[in-house]
Amino acid sequence: MAASGDRRPSPLAQLKALIGGLPAWLSEVDDSDLGEELVGIRESVVQLEAAFAGGLRRFDKSGEYKADGAVSLIDWLRWKAKLSGGAAMERVTIARQLEQLPQTLQAFASGDVGYQHVALLARTAEKVGAATVKDEEASLLKAAGTMDPGRFADVARAFEYRVDHAAALAEANRAFARRYLHISDVKDGLVHLEGLLDAEGGATLKTALDALMPPPKIDDDRTPGQRRADAMVELARRPLDGSKLGTVGGQRPHLVITASAETLAGLPSAPPAQLEGVGAIPMETAQRHACDASVSWLLGQAELESETSHAHQRIPAPTRRALVARDHGCVVNHCGRPASWCDGHHLTWWTRGGKTALPNLALVCGRHHRMLHEEGWTLERRDGRWLAKPPSQRVPANARSA
Repeated sequence: MAASGDRRPSPLAQLKALIGGLPAWLSEVDDSDLGEELVGIRESVVQLEAAFAGGLRRFDKSGEYKADGAVSLIDWLRWKAKLSGGAAMERVTIARQLEQLPQTLQAFASGDVGYQHVALLARTAEKVGAATVKDEEASLLKAAGTMDPGRFADVARAFEYRVDHAAALAEANRAFARRYLHISDVKDGLVHLEGLLDAEGGATLKTALDALMPPPKIDDDRTPGQRRADAMVELARRPLDGSKLGTVGGQRPHLVITASAETLAGLPSAPPAQLEGVGAIPMETAQRHACDASVSWLLGQAELESETSHAHQRIPAPTRRALVARDHGCVVNHCGRPASWCDGHHLTWWTRGGKTALPNLALVCGRHHRMLHEEGWTLERRDGRWLAKPPSQRVPANARSA
């Protein structure tokens, strides 16, 4: 505490005074210099967030937030700091994880990495363990220093898949379980849509919508949101009138997956596959798409460098017709969803040398196809009857490797 004769303002009071003068000072900065000054302000904001995280870490350990009647630190931040629940949780995660990540803490305090980069690293540390992140902290920070947060999120996600595949797969399955779509009744001439899609479903929908949204013409005065809404209605209308989706650049719209041969073979040390527009995906998801999907493949670094794309050979039309005639619909546990909803699943996976031939195929709906790949179920045919078995050991929802 300052002596009674010491009337110097606290650093916080000085800071508030300086911030109060910023608008007037900025108004006098030349336009040619304004960009550089704005970047400097952002770096200062990051440094303030770093200082806030340090103070919050101490406040968390002291438990003094309980003196205000808050039941948790997150609750206190929502009340006192006027943060949303998500923003409060993010800052608590940063405060707790950075104590174990000294290089990240230093880069944060100096403003060398952005707040969102630090938040991504903290969330990754929370998922896979700070010690695991610390082992590769330098390389992760190097990537953070050269990428925007969106691209760095892909790096962080790929790192999670590589170091703790079981936990990353469990998280992908939890995200899939959260999907929903609500369509309201007509009110005031409008129908309200609300929903969530997992990353793969979102990429699929976006790819289809983009195929119906060519560059606008000069006289097209629709907003991007209106064009997207019209594309969604068109997407729904085409199957009703027998039309097909069409082509983009001479090709049917399709997902693009980049994967190594080791990934498709399911080797434990293989890197995750990459879905265009999404980033890292579990190898099980890539293997499911290898069964029967409109997907283009890039296999291996050499092919990436030569920009050679290999489209996966889908089930030939005659084989598909025979498959439908034999199975009629989804064969898993008497599901019975119609054939139009089903994929052709390879009993011995295509990625493991299974042939695209009728004896090695089964019709399965999208949900059961996911269970057979991402959730470890198996399917076999015995005496003309289908038998689906759950995995001997399920991956817990909160799985973490030791």
